[in-house]
Amino acid sequence: MSALEIGIASFPALMVLIFLRVPIGLAMFLVGLLGLVLVTDGTQVAFARLKNETYTTFSSYSLTIVPMFLLMGHFATLGGMSTALFKAAEGWLGHRKGGIAMASIGACAGFGAICGSSLATAATMGRVALPELRQYGYAGGFSTATLAAGGTLGILIPPSVVLVIYAILTEQNIAKLFLAAFIPGIMAALGYVIAISVYVRLYPDSAGTRPPVPYAERFAALLQVWPVLLVFGLVVGGIYLGWFTPTEGAAVGALGTGVIAWLNGGLTRASLSESFLVTARSTAMIFFIVLGAAFYNGFLALTQVPQELSNFVVAQGYSPWVVLALILAFYLVFGCLMDSLSMILLTIPIFFPVISAMDFDLVSLAAMQADAAMEVLKTGVPEAMSAETLAGIKDAIASGAELTREQMKELGIRVTRGMANRAEAEHVAIWFGILVLIVVEVGLITPPVGMNLFIINAMDRTTRMADTYKAVMFFVGSDIVRVIILVAFPAITLFLLPG
Repeated sequence: MSALEIGIASFPALMVLIFLRVPIGLAMFLVGLLGLVLVTDGTQVAFARLKNETYTTFSSYSLTIVPMFLLMGHFATLGGMSTALFKAAEGWLGHRKGGIAMASIGACAGFGAICGSSLATAATMGRVALPELRQYGYAGGFSTATLAAGGTLGILIPPSVVLVIYAILTEQNIAKLFLAAFIPGIMAALGYVIAISVYVRLYPDSAGTRPPVPYAERFAALLQVWPVLLVFGLVVGGIYLGWFTPTEGAAVGALGTGVIAWLNGGLTRASLSESFLVTARSTAMIFFIVLGAAFYNGFLALTQVPQELSNFVVAQGYSPWVVLALILAFYLVFGCLMDSLSMILLTIPIFFPVISAMDFDLVSLAAMQADAAMEVLKTGVPEAMSAETLAGIKDAIASGAELTREQMKELGIRVTRGMANRAEAEHVAIWFGILVLIVVEVGLITPPVGMNLFIINAMDRTTRMADTYKAVMFFVGSDIVRVIILVAFPAITLFLLPG
């Protein structure tokens, strides 16, 4: 067999191991190791790569952000931030039809801003919100579906561990990815609120109501969420203001949530030790998956499978939008079978070169030139510029035509095709990353194997899984509509990125 054939054969072999319940990190590692032995006709290269890959993977400075964000989420739970968020949202929304479910979504969004983990958000908010939902007569399936869907906000609203891994894999700017996730994250929360509103109108008996809370109590509850706003503002704001790098921001966030948890009495010597152990276990699991993926993807690169696949797709002349739709559909299906981190580590090295080779025309050279020209003209027309040249520049901007070299020289700007291509590549990578993050998270709440569904249902043994499946489809529908909107209008995702 040729190296390419061995690379292609590795996919079914990997799927067989995964379906046999072999941990995905171990499965990718074993397939990559065996594949290297077969491709290189011996064990020397495979064992040498084992030594080098282990060191290069775990010595990556960017990966230190992972345990810091995990620790920050754990401290936030100990500090009672999840409870404060839910009580504040419940005070303002709880008296409405479906209001406590809406409050759960709002609390999940707020907690996701300081957690970065979908499963942790779902489990934490489940413990806080499920008793309230039961108390006010919410149907079991509706309650569990709401909290399972709300949990997915933990990984979409920055900071996000999975976005960090995607940034490392594709060599993108972590801060820009966080910024691009804001609007889709807000859209997700609003979409879930709309889904709840539709559900309670179709099934009025699925949700009870609670008496309105006096405004004094509402504002008092709102004041209790100041630690969340402080930590989020310090971490995210500090990153964008250039006070510290994303990795340093994660450390600052962990320290800040730790201090708040200690002041609130939730952080003791015993709970601090437990926090470190839980974080270490979660980090070890993530890092082993990262190592397995690095080993397997290194083997794939040696067999040239990603490059050949990219060349094949481009040669077929398919529309970039058709290729993107097929890839997202693949993620929707397989996202039901494995967690988001594993999916991204396994598939991004294969699909990203394909997407990068496509021309989505997200960045226009003429538009970049027009923006640069307008910045110059805002400060006044250069003295040496003739009226004829100025008129020609204005006509080019109005018609969307590219400026000539002479016109750019007169303006004192330099915007080249290479600059436009680099901007296009970055925008496509960021846009694709947010889309992938959304669709793999949809898999966490898609029957029959949505991981968030099982986590929440395990906390409510009285609710049948079938009832959860029925209710969660409203949230899945909201997610699919959101994906379609973000695919059709990339500018929504890219709107906040610096020009």
